[in-house]
Amino acid sequence: MRTRTALVLALLAATATAGTGRQDGPKKGAAEVHIKGDNADETLARKAPPSGVIVSTKGWETLAKAWGITDAPKVDFEKTLLTVATTRGSRLTLNPQVKDGDLKVIAISTRDLRPGFRYEIVSVPRAGVKTVSGQPLPKE
Repeated sequence: MRTRTALVLALLAATATAGTGRQDGPKKGAAEVHIKGDNADETLARKAPPSGVIVSTKGWETLAKAWGITDAPKVDFEKTLLTVATTRGSRLTLNPQVKDGDLKVIAISTRDLRPGFRYEIVSVPRAGVKTVSGQPLPKE
């Protein structure tokens, strides 16, 4: 168990971006939207969608405003979904996966608690996605 934990922490340390409040734009060959950041107000983490998925412009604009995401990218929600994860740990990695039409919002975070919260938002193609963790896609 310790070896696995050490391996996960080493992997996260190697792939994490430094700095607080940093928002990463889209990367070449990567997801259309990929944003990482943090927020000092822990209570705002509750604004994340319970399903871990944003399916509408209204939902995206509301979350971006609440979390202070500046220059939030425009998203075509007819073609794209946004997956969202939060943690109080110092590092977070979000890896959404679609299998047989079911979207899984898989997030790995460190267990060291820090003030505020960290978040990651990653887009996935909407085509073929029918459910989120076995549940119907949210309406809003």
